Amino acid sequence: MARIVCLGEAMVELSGSGPAAGWNVGFGGDTLNTAVHLARFGHDVAYMTALGKDAFSAGLCKAWAAEGIDCGLVLRHPTRQSGLYAITTDLSGERSFTYWRETSAARALFELETVSEAMDVAETADLLCFSLISLAILPAAGRQQLLRLAGRVRDHGGIVAFDGNYRPRLWESVEAAANMRDKAIAFADIGLPTFEDEAQLDGAASPQAVAAHWQRLGCGEVLVKLGAQGCLLPDGSACPVPSTLSPVDTSGAGDAFNGGYLAARMQGVPVAQAALVGHRLAGWNVMRPGAIPAVDEEAPYAT
Repeated sequence: MARIVCLGEAMVELSGSGPAAGWNVGFGGDTLNTAVHLARFGHDVAYMTALGKDAFSAGLCKAWAAEGIDCGLVLRHPTRQSGLYAITTDLSGERSFTYWRETSAARALFELETVSEAMDVAETADLLCFSLISLAILPAAGRQQLLRLAGRVRDHGGIVAFDGNYRPRLWESVEAAANMRDKAIAFADIGLPTFEDEAQLDGAASPQAVAAHWQRLGCGEVLVKLGAQGCLLPDGSACPVPSTLSPVDTSGAGDAFNGGYLAARMQGVPVAQAALVGHRLAGWNVMRPGAIPAVDEEAPYAT
């Protein structure tokens, strides 16, 4: 199995119908969600981030280790703590988020003294996964360090996967986000943009235009995610979802697709078949509450 490093911000997650009905406490974050799915497929997965020395941070690492994730690249900040977010869903399964993450430890990842040693380990990965959110939470110097790490992974013969996950509230401007996205695309071998995000960033008129933009900047294997309509494959053909669903909770759907797709590709599965693995996992995910549902007998963790 492949050695994979996912990098980003993972937080304590509160999910449910709201304060009156009570909250379920879990964990989540886009690249962390993908890391869990990859580990469930049997890959050797490490998560690179920074947490605090508080009880919540300790609980996060314990939960990730129980999922089979290597926490050796989880650095500890002496004064900051883990971030927190709450998910509420409406009757159609659409989600809304409330965040408390402005001073999270992950934002200072590349400022910690031990990050150089962590980067030395991470650069030897077979696959590095990060997202536009991973970049958004970092200061300017940290963003450059993350891109340098992506370059080092490629220099060592590894593959870099980048998800253009756009959250407007994390950026100072849409122009800054689009500029950083374009810089990251140039370091990516596998691109996982979502058409809705790309349309917000630069007014992309079609999935084909998104794919052309990413490929023009140097990313050869681009899957444009289209939600319930499936995805656009790198050769320009459509890959629809296997069946139409009425979601319970759409949080984590794109991350699940990424996990299924990348798990299959790292096992040598062809692109179109790997996309179907991603669709099946995303479909299973949205029919259960939470960004990372517990494994059950219907969980499609096989390629």
